[in-house]
Amino acid sequence: MGGRAAGEAMASQPACAVAVVTVLFLLIFPCFSRAQTLSFPFRQPETCGHDQYFDISALSCVRCGAHQRRDARGTSCVCIPGFQMIANNGGPDIICKKCPENMTGVTKDGWNCISCPGGLTEEGKCHCPTGHILVERDVNGTVLSQAICKLCDENENSFTVANALGNRCIRCEPTFINTSRSCACSEPNILTGGLCFSSTQDFPPRGISTARYGELGMSFISEWFTKYLQSAAAACWVYANLTSCQALGNMCVMNMNSYDSATFDACRLFQFVFENTAGLRTIHSVSFWRQNLPWLFYGDQLGLAPQVLSATPLPTNFSFKGQTQNTKMKFVAASYDVRGNFIKWQTVEGGVLQLCPDTETRLNAAYSFGTTYQQNCEISISKILTDFPTPVFYDVYLEYTDENQHQYIWAVPVLNLNLQHNKIFVNKDSNSGKWLLTRRIFLVDALSGRENDLGSQPRLVRIATQISLSIHLVPNTKNGNVYPPLITIAYSDIDIKDPNSQSVKISFSVTYEMNQGDAHVQTDIALGVLGGLAVLSSLLKTAGWKRRIGSPMIDLQTVMKFLVYYAGDLANVFFIITVGTGLYWLIFFKAQKSISVLLPMPAQENRFVTYVACAFALKVVGFKNLALMDSSSSLSRSPPSYIAPYSRILRYAVSTALWLVIGIIQIVFFAVFYERFIEDKIRQFVDLCCMSNISVFLLSHKCFGYYIHGRSVHGHADTNMEEMNLNLKREAENLCSQRGLVPNTEGQTFQIAISDQMRQHYDRIHETLTRKNGPARLLSPSASTFEQSIKAYHTMNKFLGAFIDHVHKEMDYFIKDKLLLERILGVEFMEPMEKSIFYNDEGYSFSSVLYYGNEATLLIYDLLFFCVVDLACQNFILAAFLTYLQQEIFRFIRNTVGQKNLASKTLVDQRFLI
Repeated sequence: MGGRAAGEAMASQPACAVAVVTVLFLLIFPCFSRAQTLSFPFRQPETCGHDQYFDISALSCVRCGAHQRRDARGTSCVCIPGFQMIANNGGPDIICKKCPENMTGVTKDGWNCISCPGGLTEEGKCHCPTGHILVERDVNGTVLSQAICKLCDENENSFTVANALGNRCIRCEPTFINTSRSCACSEPNILTGGLCFSSTQDFPPRGISTARYGELGMSFISEWFTKYLQSAAAACWVYANLTSCQALGNMCVMNMNSYDSATFDACRLFQFVFENTAGLRTIHSVSFWRQNLPWLFYGDQLGLAPQVLSATPLPTNFSFKGQTQNTKMKFVAASYDVRGNFIKWQTVEGGVLQLCPDTETRLNAAYSFGTTYQQNCEISISKILTDFPTPVFYDVYLEYTDENQHQYIWAVPVLNLNLQHNKIFVNKDSNSGKWLLTRRIFLVDALSGRENDLGSQPRLVRIATQISLSIHLVPNTKNGNVYPPLITIAYSDIDIKDPNSQSVKISFSVTYEMNQGDAHVQTDIALGVLGGLAVLSSLLKTAGWKRRIGSPMIDLQTVMKFLVYYAGDLANVFFIITVGTGLYWLIFFKAQKSISVLLPMPAQENRFVTYVACAFALKVVGFKNLALMDSSSSLSRSPPSYIAPYSRILRYAVSTALWLVIGIIQIVFFAVFYERFIEDKIRQFVDLCCMSNISVFLLSHKCFGYYIHGRSVHGHADTNMEEMNLNLKREAENLCSQRGLVPNTEGQTFQIAISDQMRQHYDRIHETLTRKNGPARLLSPSASTFEQSIKAYHTMNKFLGAFIDHVHKEMDYFIKDKLLLERILGVEFMEPMEKSIFYNDEGYSFSSVLYYGNEATLLIYDLLFFCVVDLACQNFILAAFLTYLQQEIFRFIRNTVGQKNLASKTLVDQRFLI
């Protein structure tokens, strides 16, 4: 660590006045300017010119002084050949003086001119032949006029001491020379952290060397803070030493950026230096970034976080497809070691911020825009201590290219959940207005947890166990604009007992968010409109049902029937909304070029899942890779690639889309091809009734049902095969009457609305049938009971036959076509008062009382059952198996109950049913 002369640290009286006014101005007006930009040109050390050095604080190239050029690392300046260094306070603060003509060489340390016995190197240093040792000083440290060996000299003009190995003489620490004009820091001077300070200098307050571990509720004296906190603060404050300021900032970060106005710890010392350097310029016009100091905070005033996170979008955009495709987020980090030395610029790819090991492909997938990323693992403490003996600190930036193809970087804010402001965890509050955002992070700190010896095992280790990178889409954007990303980090404090047996769980995630308010409003509007239509539909169905059962009264049964109808219609409403929502996200997210929508967060999907559950519950009363939360539309993934977590909305969309497509294809295939050219089982059933000379009178309601006219045109069905073929041939050649109920027509199927009188007569006959308990009485030894049943059975047949033949004029009927609106609404506008009404039914709607005629209801039910199981288990195979199983169970129940019902209503024994 270097330093400046004491005289340079002091300002004149007018300068002090300006500094005080500036401090007061900043304290009174600390608000964040909306117009202030947080981006600046991206520079790397190797891009600096020959006469420039890379300022590790400003992260930019700065010109060296006169007769100077950059050093080998590129982060400092050295004198050009032929010039010696007469002062050095670090960075550009060196003074060079031209060497005399008779001494063209410069010593290795650059401080003295010397005559070389041989040639010169490119750096202007003496060069010796191979196997020779270059000796520039005698044994007492006096610089030789010509290079030879001697004892180190601690007196003025030399100021040298032996190095740690004792094999050469080196110049003593500059602060010693500046303070005592010798290599000793004697009283009353202050020796701290290997640096010497004058007791008369403006020294920062004495800080405490306490490391805080708020998660465990404890703190102790850290050996690292004891040795280096005060010296780093003093060198930063007195000499504006760059590495000392970085080291002081690092110790504040190691203390979780926590600030307590009553305690002079690392962050309080950093804040002291920041507040008392208000007269210095800011870096890149960022008011929180003071010259020579690292950028640690976005101010210390509450309410700045929302402005930082959502005031200004990034001046770049992202797109999934097209010529302007941009799906890679290029995060870079300026890395520093614990002593404040700048290490390098580095991309965060390759797992720089990810403690969990994995393949490079999967690690880098975290920075593919639109890919929701989740990584979890458990790591032993012993491995962490081995891999991270000292912490490395990162300032993270997002690199982008502007429209002029110039490279820029945008500072990425950090939300440290462990930060305490006056002993309050402000960043754990749900209100972002109370957050205090920071900049610098580290992954593991095993250094500040050492109590007495820096070489011993740490008592505590602090680990970044949860790191989350969140990207928020700008509302109503059409070009893929996003707000600055936010890194949310949570540290765990581990009390080390046995490192080999202890472990810690680590997680790293990347999430994408957008304002779902508009989507929720649109969903609510659709739910309200369709829900209202469902009420009207249910009322209409209930009214039609009341007419069909011939009851004008509104009773409890009517209310219950309405609720059943409403449950079924509301289930369809929820189904339509969920399918529409799922397909919307599937199509618009996967197919978009310029990004305008992002998938809902898992917490935001709960409402959608609730709708699916409601649809399934109400319906009871009344390809895999496309579901990944990334931008890819590929149906396959290579084994080494990262597999993003599933989106429940996309899984539902894929399931419903595939199921509905397959169902529609099946319906179209049977309706257009199979039933036309192969077989139509419903039509065959009607033909069978006609060939068997059997008509079917089927009442689904008290006063409504269906009629299949199966009376044979040949008069009887008792015939042999030869006569049957002759009959069919005559029928094909129109040599006999047609099969329809009305002469010279083909209409054999009807919907019927019967009058109350006809129903009452039907009930009187049917009462004698039901009183005998159906076909079970066939096994009764009582012959009279059996004969009564047969008699009642024949009576019913004769009555229905006579009714069809218009024998009963008081219970007659007439035939008509349904109106178009009646067909659409499924109700009958005309009430059968004196005569029953037969409606022509060419669509064979009697199938609605069969399992066959409820395919749409079964399709939606099976689909919802499949989706509910899949959303719960995240397994398509299990969902398909359980769906098939419940289908078979319902089919078995339907067959069993249906056969018993058919036997009971037709007096045909179950043994004769096929």
